[in-house]
Amino acid sequence: MKVGGITRRWIKNTLGIISVLLTIVAAASIIFVHNYYYRTVRFTLHSKDNDLVTTFFDVNSGSDKDAFTSGARKYVESFDDKDIMEVWVINKEGKVIVTSSGFEVKSKTKMPDYEAALISDIGRGDWLGRLDTGEKVMTMTSLLFGDSGEIIGAIRYMVSMEEIDIQLIFISVIICLFCLMSIALVVISGTFFIQSIVKPIQRISETAKQIAGGDYESRIENSNNDDEICELSDTINFMASEIAAADKMKNDFISTISHELRTPLTAIKGWGETLLQVGDSDAALTKRGMEVIISESTRLSGIVEELLDFSRMQSGRIKLKLEKMDVLAELDETVFTFKDRALREGIELIYNAPDIPAPMNGDPARIKQVFVNILDNSFKYTEQGGKIVIFSQVIPPSTLEIVIGDTGCGISAEDLPRVKEKFFKSNTSVRGSGIGLAVADDIVKLHGGELNIESILGEGTSVSIKLPIEASSANEERGNTVE
Repeated sequence: MKVGGITRRWIKNTLGIISVLLTIVAAASIIFVHNYYYRTVRFTLHSKDNDLVTTFFDVNSGSDKDAFTSGARKYVESFDDKDIMEVWVINKEGKVIVTSSGFEVKSKTKMPDYEAALISDIGRGDWLGRLDTGEKVMTMTSLLFGDSGEIIGAIRYMVSMEEIDIQLIFISVIICLFCLMSIALVVISGTFFIQSIVKPIQRISETAKQIAGGDYESRIENSNNDDEICELSDTINFMASEIAAADKMKNDFISTISHELRTPLTAIKGWGETLLQVGDSDAALTKRGMEVIISESTRLSGIVEELLDFSRMQSGRIKLKLEKMDVLAELDETVFTFKDRALREGIELIYNAPDIPAPMNGDPARIKQVFVNILDNSFKYTEQGGKIVIFSQVIPPSTLEIVIGDTGCGISAEDLPRVKEKFFKSNTSVRGSGIGLAVADDIVKLHGGELNIESILGEGTSVSIKLPIEASSANEERGNTVE
C-alpha cells in the first residue's frame, strides 16, 4: 500500500488514534489486573488477623515461654492455608520460634513488617520485597497483646509472589497480543478500505486528465457499489458527455457563424468587384448592387451585435436602459417591419393585439430585440404558404402575454428542452447562429418575465412571452387585427 495522500492521512488520524487508545487500554488493563491481584493477596493476609488467634494463645502466658511455644505450635498445626502462605510465630523478644514450613529462621533475618508493626498504632505492619534468597514475597505481621496491653509476641504471614508475577506477566502478554491483533485487524481492514477508495480515485484522476487533454470520449468504469465514489464517477461521466456535446455545439457554431459571415461578405465583395467593372454605365445595376451591399452589411451588423449580446450575457454584462415604455407599441413596430418580408416569402402574417397601451419599466431596444429574434426564427423555419400568428392579451391583474405561433417544421420532443441553450440548433439546415433564442430568454428574464416554447414536430412552434406591466392597462381591451 503506497503511503501517501489518503493513506498517510488515514495512518496519521485513524490508525494513530486507535493505536494510542489501545495502548492506553492495554496499560490500564495491566495496571488494573496487577493491582487487583496484589490487593487480593493483601486482603487475604489481613483476613488472618482476627480474634481466633487468641484461642491458641493464653494472654497471661507472655512470661511462660513453654506455654507460648505450645500455643504457637497448636496454632500453626491447625492453620488451614499452609498451602498458599507460610506462618511464623514470633516471641516477645522478636525471635521466630515456630514456622509452618518447619525450617528454622536465622536470627539475622530482616522483618520490615514486624518492625513496622512495633511502631504502628494498630499493631500491624505490611511489607512487599525480596527475601535473602531472592524470592519476592508479601508479608503481614500482627502483634499479640496481653491483658495489660504488653506485647507477648507476633504472628507473621507470608505469601510468595513469584507465581502471581508469572501469572501477571502471562495476562499482560495476552492483553498486548490482543491489542496487537486488534491493530493488525484494523490495518488489514483499513488497507482493503483505503484501496477501495484510492484505486477508484486514481481511475477517476486518470480519466479526468484524459478529458482535460481533449479526449471527451473517456469514461470511468463504475463498480456496482452504490456509494459517493460511484456517484462522483457518474457525475464526471455526465460532465464528459456535456463537455463533448458543448464542444460539438461549439464546433457547429464556429462552422455556422463562419458560413453566416462568409455569405454576406462574399455578396459584398462580389457586388463591389462588379460595380468597379461596370462603373457608371449601368445605373440600374449599380442601384441594385448598392442595395445588396447595404442589406448584407446590415445583416453582418446584426450577426456581430448578436455575438456581442451573447458575450455580454455570458459575462453577465447585459445592461438594461430602463424607462417607461409601451410593450405593444414595440410589438407593433416589429410586426410592421416584417410585413414586407412576409409578402416576399409568401407567408401569411396574422397579428391580433388589444388596442390599449401596455406600459412597463423596461428597455425598449432589448424588448424589440426579443420580438425580432423570435419572429426571425418563425420566418426561417416556415416555408412558403405557411402562416405566422401573433396574438397578445392582458392577463389581470398585471401580466401581458404575447404568443407567436407558426406552421413551420416544428421541434422534436427530445430537442425541445434544449432549444434555449447556447449554440443549440434543432435544424442545422437553416441559417442562424443558434444563440438568438438564448439571448431573448435572458433579456425576458432580466425584465422579470418568462419565455416558454411549445412545439410539435412537423406541425409548428408556439412561443409565449409573459411580461409584467402596470395593472391599470387591464381595465379595457379592444382587438386590432393586421393581415
